[in-house]
Formats: sequence, C-alpha cells, structure tokens
Amino acid sequence: MFLAEASIQLVPDATLLLHLVLILVMVVVLNRTLLKPVNRILAEREKLITGHHSEASALKAETEEKLRKYNETLREARTDGYRLLEKERAAALKQKDEKVRLYRDEISKDVAQRVEATRKQEEAVRAELEAQATSISDLITSRILRRTAR
Repeated sequence: MFLAEASIQLVPDATLLLHLVLILVMVVVLNRTLLKPVNRILAEREKLITGHHSEASALKAETEEKLRKYNETLREARTDGYRLLEKERAAALKQKDEKVRLYRDEISKDVAQRVEATRKQEEAVRAELEAQATSISDLITSRILRRTAR
C-alpha cells in the first residue's frame, strides 16, 4: 500500500493531454450523433406545440367572435320580435277601441231611437188620456148637471 501511494503523481504529464483530447473527441462525436438530433427533435416539438397553441388561440378567438355575433343577432331578433309584438298589440288595441266606439255609437243611436219612440208613445198616451179625461169630465159634468136639473 505504501508503494501505491508513492506512485501517485501530482504533476501533469502527457497522458493528461491525451485524456483532454479524448474528451474533446467524445464531446464532438456525441454532439454530432446524439445531441444535435435530440436538440433538433426538441426544437421541432416546440415549434409544433407553439403552432398548435397559436392555432388553438386563433380558434378560440374565432369562436368567441362567432358567439358574440350570435348573441348580438339573437338580441336584435328578440328586440325586433318585441317591437313587432308591441306593434301588433297596439293595432289590436286600436281595432278594439274602434269596435267599442262603433258599438257605443250604435247603442247611443238605439237608445236615442227608443227614447224618441218612448216619448212619442208618451205623447200619444197623454193625448189619449187627455181625450179620455175630457170625455170623462164631459160625462161627469153632464151627469152632474142632469141630476141637479131633476
């Protein structure tokens, strides 16, 4: 063991230079055969991932735009529907009011005709009652005068 320790040299010699050259050769060989293809594959994957990510972002933006347009179109359609509904309701109310007005006019005319007919009947009855009252009063007067003349 003591001999083994005596043989360790701390001073660099030509083998160190040979080791360094071998390491450099191995690095160059590994770089060309292993590291460059691996780095190229990783770069291609990163490029694909970035491409897919940008494509997904574009699709998301397009989808959001289509959704916004859909909601806007839906809102406009609802607004148009409400306007049309209100227009139809207003037209129906106007038509109903016109029918009510015509019915009231018809009822008013009918009531006026019936009032006029009732007034004419009243006048006829009054004239008849006056005629009857006159004839009854003449009858009463003649009977009273005949009695007193007796």
